[in-house]
Amino acid sequence: MTHVAFVGLGSMGLPMAINLLAKEFTVTGYDLSMRALDALESAGGKRAGTAAEAASGADILILMVVNAAQAEAVLYEGGALEALRPDGIVALMATCPPAAVEAIEERVRKAGRRLIDAPVSGGVAGAKAGTLTIMAAGIRDTFDTMKPVFDVLGDKVFHVGERPGQGAIVKTVNQLLCGVHIAVVAEAFALAAKVGVDLKILLEIMSGSSASSWMLKDRGPRMLEAEPEVTSAVDIFVKDLGIVLDAGRDMKAALPLAAAAHQMFLATSGRGDGAADDSQVIRSYFVLNGVAPRPEPANQKVA
Repeated sequence: MTHVAFVGLGSMGLPMAINLLAKEFTVTGYDLSMRALDALESAGGKRAGTAAEAASGADILILMVVNAAQAEAVLYEGGALEALRPDGIVALMATCPPAAVEAIEERVRKAGRRLIDAPVSGGVAGAKAGTLTIMAAGIRDTFDTMKPVFDVLGDKVFHVGERPGQGAIVKTVNQLLCGVHIAVVAEAFALAAKVGVDLKILLEIMSGSSASSWMLKDRGPRMLEAEPEVTSAVDIFVKDLGIVLDAGRDMKAALPLAAAAHQMFLATSGRGDGAADDSQVIRSYFVLNGVAPRPEPANQKVA
């Protein structure tokens, strides 16, 4: 039976680990949150006191951490890389800069282990339902070994290349599109609000027009709420669009739309709304344009 070590039992990592347990994988988890470890244990997993303890003798180490710096801390300072069995696989599933992934892969390889670069998309809902999109890059044999694990975590699993860092690039492109789509919806809503158009009616019209998008239909209704449930925070896009721009700079690729969207998320975070739902980037557009928001009650159904 495959022994999986899982480090990073946050809002996405915990349900991912629980899904593996439901499919009878052996899972040992580590997180700074005692509540997360209690939940893992209640689901049948094993808790570890350190990252190295979690990885000890494991076949696979899944890292669902915040960023590359945390991944490096777990692997190196935390001792997880050396604790992983020889030829074991490190599955880096966090959103990280491509250059950082390449550097991590080199150290993993030199330590006699393998790395699969496998960022995900789909949010908390996808993590709970096991319907994540997984964009994996690495040697084909390593991907094939990981495929049964990935198939539990996601229903859209892609092998995007043989070289670690390529998965990170695909996720970077995904986040570029997501961030720009959210920002442009907020910009359009702010323009309509400036002249007094009812945003609920605007959303209904736009959702059925050629201007519609998945982000419009998902984030649009939440832009009409004063305090929507947080499914992805503003600060996530501050980080992720920062990664997009770093990648563009490294490749000498001009990304003006991503840069503009990043500035709006930065402004929203700077005003104290970094922990708010990312749809609330619209607050900065309202401030910028001198528009008084007229949000719908959170429990009111929007078409």
